[in-house]
Amino acid sequence: MAGKLTAAQGTAVLLVTANVGSLFEDPENLQKTWLREFYQTVQSHKPHFLAMHCQEVGGKNYEASMSHVDSFVKELLSSDVMREYSRARVYLDENYRSQEHFTALGSFYFIHESLKNIHQFDFKAKKFRKVVGKETYSETLESTPSLEKEKFPQDYFPECKWSRKGFIRTRWALADCAFDLVNIHLFHDASNLVAWEKSPSVYSGTRQKALGYALDRITDQRHEKLPYFVFGDFNFRLDSKQVIESLCSTATMQTVRAADTNEVDKLIFRESDNDRKVVLQLEKKLFNYVNQDVFRENNGTSLLEYDKELSVFKDRLHELEISFPPSYPYSEDSSQGKQYMNTRCPAWCDRILLSPSARDLVLKPENEEKSIVYDNIGPNVCMGDHKVTSSYLCSDQLDTEFHSEKPRTGVGQRLCLQTATV
Repeated sequence: MAGKLTAAQGTAVLLVTANVGSLFEDPENLQKTWLREFYQTVQSHKPHFLAMHCQEVGGKNYEASMSHVDSFVKELLSSDVMREYSRARVYLDENYRSQEHFTALGSFYFIHESLKNIHQFDFKAKKFRKVVGKETYSETLESTPSLEKEKFPQDYFPECKWSRKGFIRTRWALADCAFDLVNIHLFHDASNLVAWEKSPSVYSGTRQKALGYALDRITDQRHEKLPYFVFGDFNFRLDSKQVIESLCSTATMQTVRAADTNEVDKLIFRESDNDRKVVLQLEKKLFNYVNQDVFRENNGTSLLEYDKELSVFKDRLHELEISFPPSYPYSEDSSQGKQYMNTRCPAWCDRILLSPSARDLVLKPENEEKSIVYDNIGPNVCMGDHKVTSSYLCSDQLDTEFHSEKPRTGVGQRLCLQTATV
């Protein structure tokens, strides 16, 4: 966990990504715990600029959860912990009646009162504008000039009649250091059985296509190319076929077919001896493995060899070393902080990724390797079905520029990045 910010450490930027769907299913219990852990993170890092990207805002039943979303936003904007953040921008895609455009994404940006020289890009006017006051935008974000929002084409995921997957881009300038922040939500695995059929899975291919589309859009010729940070729910999964073959290497497989369709209904893996004990039972929405500890021991890092989806983009996206357990699917029982649900194979779905130029902005001090952290926050409490990921960036070189009203002509190039997962 990163240490507290001191004046000598310069300007701090905290990036957070959170799939918050569970919070609106049980706001009385989950939301209080979630906010407590989030506020502790803010108090620990004391960022000057805080960006939080949320997915599944409103949960599964968005219309019924609208009041909960409103109270969640009001709490964030009025909290004592956030009182020194004198400027804010909140973008909520609340137009759930529009299947063509709705993504359920929410992007929150908070600027500390001490940070003077910060601007946000107007994509229509193609120029930066100084950030003043607190503003909330919702309903039709398509016409909001301070962001670009796109929903992925429906034919990318034809199995899902009403997908909410897409991305939102905003562009910021801290002094002369400008960069893009991209909130993204990629397609999930609809069926464990289908995911198991081949390596890599068909779902992995769909995510690859969608992420490639998003990267192409944010680096096309419409606007100047800048460093970018993409953070959200990528829904990256372990290579299902390979990880199951590893976990069940000594087991025998029984196939159970549906009586009416003869389609595979479930797969049961049993030990060859030991009274043929069931090791794994796999169904469309069931992944019941006998020993969940394998996903927690040493933070599940022994399974990282099966986390392969990002490797396709190795020339376009970078990530710090993962040293925390899979971020999904945790139990939504408020009394269970470490337990996974038996619905999917645990995986690192929630990530923070950097473009090559963004990586070049990131300074890892030679003598402060431990100051760069990629970890989870609230590891022992229930945060919903996803643990939330955050990144902490600080700059010593740009400190005076960030806190000055005076514009600069030079471009600062040194940043340091610290990351964590809520």
